[in-house]
Amino acid sequence: MNQRPGNQLFDAYFTAHDMREVFCDRGRIQAMLDFEAALARAEARVGLIPQTAVASIDAACRAEHYDFAALGEAIATAGNSAIPLIKALGKQIAKNDAEAERYVHLGATSQDVMDTGLVLQLRHALELIEADLAQLGETLATQARRYVATPMAGRTWLQHATPVTLGMKIAGWLGAVTRSRQRLRELKPRLLVLQFGGASGTLAALGEQAMPIAQALAAELQLTVPDQPWHTQRDRLVEFGAVLGLIAGSLGKLGRDISLLMQTEAGEVFEPSAPGKGGSSTMPHKRNPVGAAVLIGAATRVPGLLSTLFSAMPQEHERSLGLWHAEWETLPEICCLVSGSLQQALLVADGLEVDADRMTRNLDLTQGLVLAEAVSIVLAQRVGRDTAHHLLEQCCKRAVAEQRHLRAVLGDEPQVTAQLSDAELDHLLDPAHYLGQAHTWVERATAEHFALIA
Repeated sequence: MNQRPGNQLFDAYFTAHDMREVFCDRGRIQAMLDFEAALARAEARVGLIPQTAVASIDAACRAEHYDFAALGEAIATAGNSAIPLIKALGKQIAKNDAEAERYVHLGATSQDVMDTGLVLQLRHALELIEADLAQLGETLATQARRYVATPMAGRTWLQHATPVTLGMKIAGWLGAVTRSRQRLRELKPRLLVLQFGGASGTLAALGEQAMPIAQALAAELQLTVPDQPWHTQRDRLVEFGAVLGLIAGSLGKLGRDISLLMQTEAGEVFEPSAPGKGGSSTMPHKRNPVGAAVLIGAATRVPGLLSTLFSAMPQEHERSLGLWHAEWETLPEICCLVSGSLQQALLVADGLEVDADRMTRNLDLTQGLVLAEAVSIVLAQRVGRDTAHHLLEQCCKRAVAEQRHLRAVLGDEPQVTAQLSDAELDHLLDPAHYLGQAHTWVERATAEHFALIA
């Protein structure tokens, strides 16, 4: 059966293909059918249903047997996707085995099917995200080491500050990726759990066999049995969504930095070029940061979606009206946006084009002013902090007013030359000699990345 038509114009730009496959109609239906097939196997294992029914149920649990458009129409009346699917499943089984149809969905409720199906989808989504994050971390670690000693202007409040290195900046991106990978590892045991509670969470319909069936079902699906059903306790899903929000934000930071460094006035770091990439419909010279746009776009969209998940947490009693429904498309969409952001980040990070000469020229745009602190710190140790600060402040103002390099102004100032030699001033006004712990930060970030692999 074909999927219902959807809005696919922007999917290739904002969403990774593999992630869209996880959350397409077929992916959703198959995950719920996987639950039903596993439930039959579990109930047969403990003797609740005959083993002879399992094969017929399992054979019917294939998404290709179902008309997604018809299911979509039925959902509008039923109120959720499980009710019409289970009806269709029963009819599919009955075609070949009327006896087996009696044992479908025994003891479960619609939300068990949908929530556990969602967890199965999220497990696949998590695998995709973790793989991309690991690859991104590896690429960023390589790039951070490559540019560990490449000086560039640090920028605070969008103005030139003291020098940093490109490697240090990349190490900042890497650290955020590493922390997100750690968070995903930590939440897995809480997220990858079975939802199985029956009508109100008590599994009363299964009597004394309830827990053995739950344990067998979890084993079939390679999930764990939680402390209790979580029909209206949604923190597990929201936690995952929140970590995805952090990933989106961290990638947005990467995209924002790249886009600013690509500005004509900076021209220091660029996304990789490709035929037709980043062009303009009217301006042939344009090279737009199209990858960074996806990273920033996802970082902008995901918080609003995440707020929906948080808003849907205070769900009523044992089954929610409306709040649960608000989740259905929200968390999948977050996964899709993050996947697209990761795909673009991988392309950008792997193919960074760096103009180190432009970085050097830009460092000198202020004619030495960005290194005034370096001179002030050393001078303060000889004449006192207040005196040194005031003296450097006056020299900086003179350099700006006279449009001269700070080195020349300092060389003409007797109070400075009385304390600092020409060689000392040359050293202090060389950006390569005022990089502080930039190298250390790169080493620490890359070491943490590699420790996560071990």
